[in-house]
Amino acid sequence: MRWELRKAKIASDMGKFAIVRIAGHQYKVEEGQEVLVDHITDAKFEPEVLLVSDGDKTLVGKPIVKEAKVAVKIVAAEEKGEKIRVIKYKSKSRSRKIRGFRPLYTKLLVQKITF
Repeated sequence: MRWELRKAKIASDMGKFAIVRIAGHQYKVEEGQEVLVDHITDAKFEPEVLLVSDGDKTLVGKPIVKEAKVAVKIVAAEEKGEKIRVIKYKSKSRSRKIRGFRPLYTKLLVQKITF
């Protein structure tokens, strides 16, 4: 298969997606997808859209796409992640410390991508 045909097939299979910035981190999201992001305290927030594509048409922001909107709904306001264990050890002095930490996340549902 020629490269142009394969490239067109790949572009048509991709579907609609967006790159958004939420709380300083960038995420690639699609409609109907659930995303775990760092804990968000504000109930009404709007993610910044950096790039939008539907397979044929792609808009890249400078730095954000003003006419694009991503509608999200908070599914779980507070969800704990996996436990991270921090171990401090000093040899020859019998000194050991173990601490645990579980980060908080917010689960979002991407409802609609418009542009």
